[in-house]
Amino acid sequence: MSTILRTSRLTKRYGGKTVVSDVNMTIIPGDIYGFLGQNGAGKTTTLRMIMGLIHPSSGEVELFGKPLHGNKGEAMERIGAIIEYPGFYLNLNAADNLEIHRRLMGMGNRESIDDALAAVGLLDAKHQKVKQYSLGMKQRLGIARALLHHPELLILDEPTNGLDPVGMKEMRQLFLELVRKRGITFLISSHLLSEIEQLSNKIGIIHKGRMLEEIDYESLQRKTRHYLDIKVTDEKKAAFILEQKLGTTDYVVAGSGGLRLYEHLDEPDRVSLLLAEGGVGIKEMVLSGDSLEEYFLKLTGGDKFA
Repeated sequence: MSTILRTSRLTKRYGGKTVVSDVNMTIIPGDIYGFLGQNGAGKTTTLRMIMGLIHPSSGEVELFGKPLHGNKGEAMERIGAIIEYPGFYLNLNAADNLEIHRRLMGMGNRESIDDALAAVGLLDAKHQKVKQYSLGMKQRLGIARALLHHPELLILDEPTNGLDPVGMKEMRQLFLELVRKRGITFLISSHLLSEIEQLSNKIGIIHKGRMLEEIDYESLQRKTRHYLDIKVTDEKKAAFILEQKLGTTDYVVAGSGGLRLYEHLDEPDRVSLLLAEGGVGIKEMVLSGDSLEEYFLKLTGGDKFA
C-alpha cells in the first residue's frame, strides 16, 4: 500500500538542546493517526518539520512517496494544515475570510468556498461575522480553510483544545465524516488520551522528544485487554474444559501452568467450579490487565497525560 507520510529518524536541536529525537512515523491512506504526547513533548516541532516550516537537524521527511526536500511545493498542494490557532478577520464573515485566503494562495474558485463550508457544517452561517462565532465554529472555519484546495492529508495540531465535551464530540464526528465521504487522511496531535482513543486507528506516542511506540488501535486494545489470569495444575485439561464446558475459545495458554481467559470475567466462581469438577486444581485466579491510561503510564515512566 502507498504511504502518505514517512519520517525517518527526524531530529531537531536548538543550540545544545535536543527537542525531538529520532522520530519514525508512517501514515497510509485512510489513517486517522493520533500523535499523542504531553504539552512540550515535541508534537508541534515534529509537525512543523513535516510541513517544512522548520528544517530538521537530521533525519528525513517523505510525503506521498517523495522526499520533502526538493518537492515541498508539490507536497504542500496535497496537504491542509492547522499548526497553530487559526486567525481570522473578525469583522468579516466566514465566506469573505475564505475568499481572501483563496486569492492569496491562488487556489481553486469561489465554488470551493461553499464546498468547504458545507463540509464542516458552516454553510448556513457563511454570512455571519466571525467575531460572532463560538470557539467550536472558529475551529471548524479553520478546517474549512484547510480544505479549500481539496487536500489528501490534513495535519491538525490540538484541534479540540479549549472545546467543551459537546464541541469535542462534534469535531470527532466531523473528522470521521471527512474520512468517509472525502477519503481524507488525518494526522492529529493531542495531549488528550480520551480523544485519541476514541478517534484514531493508529497512535504514535511521543514523550520528551522521543517516539516511545507506534501502534495500531487493535493491537493496543489487545495489549490492554482485561482477563482472568488462572494458574492451574494441568493447563491442557483446563483448556479442554473451557472449550467444552464453558463454550469459549477466547483464551490463551500462557505456559508454566497459566491461562488467560478473556471472557466470563464476572463469573470467576463458575469458572472455578467447572475446572474443579473436571479434576483441575486451581492455584490462583486474579483479574488482570491494564487500562489504556495505565499502559501509557508504564510507557512514560509514570508521567501522566493531562
